[in-house]
Amino acid sequence: MIQKLRVSAIALATMWSMTSVHTLFAQETDYSIDVTIDGLSNDTVYLAHYYGNKLYYADTAITSASGQVIFPGRPYEKCGKHAIVMPGPKYFEFLAVAENVVLSTKASDPTRYVEVLESEENRVFYDYLSFIQSRRGLAGPYEAVLSDSTATADQVTDARQFLTDMGKEVANEQQRLLRDHPEKLFAKYLNMIIEPEIPEVPAQIVNKQELQYRWYRDHYWDRVDFTDPRLVHDGSFHQILETYWTRVLPQVPDSMSVEADRLISNALGTPEMFKYITHFITFNAESSQVMCMDKVFVHMIDTYYATGMATWLKEAQLKKVMERADELRDSQCGNMIPNIILPGLDQESWISLYDVEAKYTAVIIWESTCGHCKKELPKYKELYEEWKGKGLEIFAIGNDFDPAPWVEFVTENDYDDWVNVSDNPLINAQDSASALIYGGVTTLKSLNFRTTFDVFATPKVFLLDQDKRIVAKQIGADQMLDLLGRLEAMEE
Repeated sequence: MIQKLRVSAIALATMWSMTSVHTLFAQETDYSIDVTIDGLSNDTVYLAHYYGNKLYYADTAITSASGQVIFPGRPYEKCGKHAIVMPGPKYFEFLAVAENVVLSTKASDPTRYVEVLESEENRVFYDYLSFIQSRRGLAGPYEAVLSDSTATADQVTDARQFLTDMGKEVANEQQRLLRDHPEKLFAKYLNMIIEPEIPEVPAQIVNKQELQYRWYRDHYWDRVDFTDPRLVHDGSFHQILETYWTRVLPQVPDSMSVEADRLISNALGTPEMFKYITHFITFNAESSQVMCMDKVFVHMIDTYYATGMATWLKEAQLKKVMERADELRDSQCGNMIPNIILPGLDQESWISLYDVEAKYTAVIIWESTCGHCKKELPKYKELYEEWKGKGLEIFAIGNDFDPAPWVEFVTENDYDDWVNVSDNPLINAQDSASALIYGGVTTLKSLNFRTTFDVFATPKVFLLDQDKRIVAKQIGADQMLDLLGRLEAMEE
């Protein structure tokens, strides 16, 4: 588990930097974290804190000859689940809250031998861990029965009944802790991992699953206190956030932008919570493999970063993420694609994308040296032959900087039935480009089509409707065939 430790910040193309150790402890507190580790003597140990489901080093100290080390107490907004990391490396967890924390353990097995000498919060925490550990020990033999193919039917029935009863016992203990210690941070952490109990649906309701889903989504966040900044310092918050964003919500970019704003609005008064949720959604949207999810990324940058709300970013970092949003802006699903005007195969006649009259237009950016392009183009040729009579046109943009191999490849492989355009070094020369742009022959976005469409790899594919709005992107020929069929079926 020690591999979870990270020294640097959460990765997202220059997202926020971790605060320095000195700054973290700039706020004076009246309490301390006092730990004695039997087996250590003048050894270096670290105080680490959770940020979501990751651990980060926060402070370092050297134990006394008897293994004692004292760290300053944490400021309220930095309180939460922490760990003491010692040589090995080994570590054990505890809760840093607004009270003195006095713990002891043994270096040989720190998690096993933790003793809470002072701290009501950690007594509750470790009593629960002890309870869970004992129940796991009891459950082990019965879980083994369920995995044993030679077990009898009676043994399996008994094992299932025992585990069901134990599950109820654990649930009852969890509810007791929530009743008896509602003010404890541990109770808030525990509450976050307990799934909302969906009420029974009346028998006369036809679509029961839909009603249950809506209730679950509407009440999903009832278990979270958005006013408490300490909740982000535990993996359970990250877990429920990730589940909600990637599994509970339908992965539809436009609706997810709305859901992002709704969720973030709950945390606007709590900077730590606001930062964590905003960053998580932004990072997830940028790195998602779901088609068109980068639209959510651009929405997040425009709404929360460009408006100055992302106060944790340095100026250079903010500039970088805003530039990334601008790179993606022209290729957003649902938007009208920029008009591209480039020379055709003869490299003399200029062809405009907006002049292509078609019910559907596939824009394919490819190059003659691209192996994957060579595999996909024959499939697009078959697709084109099947769908040309139904309203499909292909606007293929050659990405070769030298037009000669592009022209040769197109003509030799009979890809000249559809519209072919490309640029060349001559028209991209500064004087030539300026004259063509100011003369109205073409546009800057056309000559910079690689930047306009964020072309880092080929083929880059967009499917447009008759108004040249982007319906889909980054899909293969087989996916496009299926999508065209579904689009036509919707009109019947």
